[in-house]
Amino acid sequence: MPSSPPSSARNTAETPQPLGVVVQQVKGWVERCGWVWVEAQVIEINRRAAPTQFLVMRDKRAEQSVRVTCTAMVLDAAGPLTQGTTVVACVSPRVWAKDASLSFECAEIRIVGEGRLLAQLEQLKRKLQAEGLFDPVRKKPLPFLPRAIGLVTGADSAAERDVLSNITRRWPAADIRVRHSLVQGPDAAADVMTALAELDAVPEIEVIVIARGGGSLEDLLPFSDEGLVRAVFAARTPVVSAIGHEPDSPILDLVADKRASTPTDAAKLVVPDAAEQAQQVRDVLARLRQAIVTRLRTEQQSLDQMRSRPVLRDPTGGFAAHDEWLQNRRLRLERAIDRRLADDQTALDHAVRSIRAMSPKATLDRGYAIVADAEGTSVTSVNDVEPGDQLMVYLSDGQVFVEVDYQEAK
Repeated sequence: MPSSPPSSARNTAETPQPLGVVVQQVKGWVERCGWVWVEAQVIEINRRAAPTQFLVMRDKRAEQSVRVTCTAMVLDAAGPLTQGTTVVACVSPRVWAKDASLSFECAEIRIVGEGRLLAQLEQLKRKLQAEGLFDPVRKKPLPFLPRAIGLVTGADSAAERDVLSNITRRWPAADIRVRHSLVQGPDAAADVMTALAELDAVPEIEVIVIARGGGSLEDLLPFSDEGLVRAVFAARTPVVSAIGHEPDSPILDLVADKRASTPTDAAKLVVPDAAEQAQQVRDVLARLRQAIVTRLRTEQQSLDQMRSRPVLRDPTGGFAAHDEWLQNRRLRLERAIDRRLADDQTALDHAVRSIRAMSPKATLDRGYAIVADAEGTSVTSVNDVEPGDQLMVYLSDGQVFVEVDYQEAK
């Protein structure tokens, strides 16, 4: 710092200027610069509900950052602006009197370079997404082991070699149908669409891989072409996108039924690993054998337990107790029958004696007789007969026929 005030000072210590006046003068000098177009990189975007929006722009070469304000209309008109986007902006310097800080007011922003391409791609993505082309429910599942595999790629490219070698290594019997096409340049998208249509028309082809190695944003633009994206969406056959490397993300990745991070990864998606499948079969067979052995051992143990039961060791052993029980029941039954028969016989004898005691024959045995007329009707009075009537007299040992000679009443 200087040890004494500079000699170029416009006043003295005795006649100082108010700081605010100086700030206003600086503000006037700066803002007379007017509007100027600058190129910068947007490193921060602070969107607000208020009309004024705030950004931070940086000069990538000088590493200088400045604050920028603009209206929401200016920011929206620029398109899908993201952090890191390179823009040209029409700005005017402003000094805030309150803290004498420098900022810029922006009247227009235009995205340039890759940022402009990214903005256009972002607009196309939003359009296609609104139409449902990226909807997961519309994506077709890949077959476990396709009968034939279609491959669209550049001729003699590293991507072609990677896909073919890895598919063959994983499943040597795979049937691969290759269609070469341009993968870069203005005609690449149409060429890929033609190859895709040819493969999609083959019935035995059950999955199609579109493969290309990595590249710049401009190199991969054909795989974000709207016509190609719609053709992939409309394809009958499931499509695997294998474009570039992991960071690369053309729109084709979003509409494809499956995205492979690299062409090598595409081979893992379309065919299983024969060695892994064989090992899985061996593992399943081993588990199956073990399950059978375990089941047989369990059933044998159950059978041994059943055979150890008394009823199975001596099947007739249980009959002895039942036979004894049956004999006891039979004996009790016979005794009950005998008692019942004896009781019934006694009752019958009593009934017979009673009947005999009350029967006419018992009366006849005591010397009485029964007289009946010729019609067999009992005669109980002398008035029932007339002289000359034929009567039958029943005695204890037979009948006697008599004729009435005369009758005499008491």
